[in-house]
Amino acid sequence: MDTLSYKTKSATPATIEKEWVVVDATDQVLGRLCSKVAKILRGKNKPDFTPFLDCGDNVIIVNADKVVMTNDKMNTREYLRYTGYPGGQRAFTPGDLMEKSFNKTVKAGKHPLFIKVLKGMLPKGPLGRSLLNNVYVYNGPNHPHEANNPKVIDINKMK
Repeated sequence: MDTLSYKTKSATPATIEKEWVVVDATDQVLGRLCSKVAKILRGKNKPDFTPFLDCGDNVIIVNADKVVMTNDKMNTREYLRYTGYPGGQRAFTPGDLMEKSFNKTVKAGKHPLFIKVLKGMLPKGPLGRSLLNNVYVYNGPNHPHEANNPKVIDINKMK
């Protein structure tokens, strides 16, 4: 048996091919959807996955306002934030973050609820922060990334 044919294929910055994909979040459970999106962002669905490089795809999530959470988690679950000052702990529910996404002050494509959930699923450090810039989340069915020719994928068919 020729053991030289079993070389480990590792991606380099020159060989990485990033694609644009569109995911529809209609009637999807938030955590399950975000865990699959995190795999795509990280590049774990590709055969040449390299843990220390950004080899994942750019993801566009549409219809984010139609995402669901099981039971009453939209109103009872709390996300915490700390301002850095004494008594500065703030609590937000997913419903609050969903309402905040409709404000004009929120940057387009940066949905606060999805960013909060995805940030916890990505690696901590510079790599995770750069991966978070590859996701764009929109409340409606339209997005301004048509020039990149994104392909629509069915997230339910992923493992």
